[in-house]
Amino acid sequence: RWPGVLGYEHTVIPQIEQAVLSRHDFILLGLRGQGKTRILRMLARLLDDEVPALDGTPLNDDPYEPISGAGHRLVAELGDDAPIRWIPREERYREKLATPDVTIADLIGDVDPIKAASRRVTLDDEEAINFGLVPRTNRGIFAINELPDLSQRIQVGLLNILEERDVQLRGFPVRIPLDTMLVFSANPEDYTNRGSIITPLRDRIASQILTHYPKDLDTARAITDQEAYVERRGGVTVRVPGFLREAIEETAIQARESEFVDQTSGVSVRLTIALLENVISSAERRALLLGEDQVTARVADLFAAVGAVTGKIELVFEGEREGPQAVAERILGQGVAAVFQRHFPAPYAEGRRAEDAGDPDVYKPIVDWFAEGNAIVVQDQGEDDGRLLEVPALADLVREHLGEGGRLPDGELPAACELVLEGLHQASLLGKDASHDGVTYGDMLKRMFAGFDE
Repeated sequence: RWPGVLGYEHTVIPQIEQAVLSRHDFILLGLRGQGKTRILRMLARLLDDEVPALDGTPLNDDPYEPISGAGHRLVAELGDDAPIRWIPREERYREKLATPDVTIADLIGDVDPIKAASRRVTLDDEEAINFGLVPRTNRGIFAINELPDLSQRIQVGLLNILEERDVQLRGFPVRIPLDTMLVFSANPEDYTNRGSIITPLRDRIASQILTHYPKDLDTARAITDQEAYVERRGGVTVRVPGFLREAIEETAIQARESEFVDQTSGVSVRLTIALLENVISSAERRALLLGEDQVTARVADLFAAVGAVTGKIELVFEGEREGPQAVAERILGQGVAAVFQRHFPAPYAEGRRAEDAGDPDVYKPIVDWFAEGNAIVVQDQGEDDGRLLEVPALADLVREHLGEGGRLPDGELPAACELVLEGLHQASLLGKDASHDGVTYGDMLKRMFAGFDE
């Protein structure tokens, strides 16, 4: 019934279906990027394929129960010969984005003096009315997105529609009973600084349904895969390793827990969608520069896609002091660290923690190799796989913990080695320096004392 809506099967969807069966108007309340607008638009799927309406009337009048003056006259004059038109379900759903400049005339309607003069009727005659969007959606569903942005004066104009199911204009005794379902979306009041929902309107909205972000990694990944532009037609096949896909989803999770990000604003699922698309594009660009038709995405591509993160997070004061670029790179690093810790042993050298003293230090050969003065330069515009594979014990470690039967798919070994280096950097065992030439992984102590005179 709700194709493409993932993660709401046991939470949001049952509440929506209960509201529909109860004939309730309802509001979807949640942070940005939780699929509220998509769900509202899918409500039209619950309507009949087509319904008959009197042709020539502005309010989609039911042929057997007309509500407009034009509909009553048409039936009275022509009876069973009154013209009928069939309205498809798509035309029975309309929506309006709430903005401060929306007027009562836009939503409900207004009296038109020119129309009254041309039809030679008084201003209190229904024929003088220009109906707004809500009455014209009679026998359908009308949605208002971002309801708190609607001015309070306009919200008052909706009260009669929600409770008495009629419209009244400019004090004239015009009462038109509407058969319209009203649905709304909004962010929590503690998020939006632009306005709020007035108490009488909130009281008249029968059901309030809370949306949420994906509750598990598999659901988040399925949503991203469904929405992202993944299938490219540029002649380059881009492989995204599973561990890198995990890191992309972990980036959003880390952002939703970051002390530098305003959590009342939320972190949209559009972050992971844009991030995956940029990671694929970075790898695709590298393949085109190198003249290759197959390429594997890597951690370097993840950090090259930082622009997909900076525009999707709102920072608190401490985050503003750090700067959006620095905060985004930190969150990306935390996402990689979470994946690294999930698949590899705890990255602490022997003796650094008493509880680890008896465990063999699987990272010691790697750290010692860098301590001898060696370094690895990683670029998102080129690959130097041979240098990565020279690091002692690194390839064997990767095969043991990420491979199936000690083997990895073609092209994933260097990418997985890069994951380990970034994980060791996040654990403060390796240093990392960024420059125009790429990212250099090296000895932590050498990096700490860089710049000091011997």
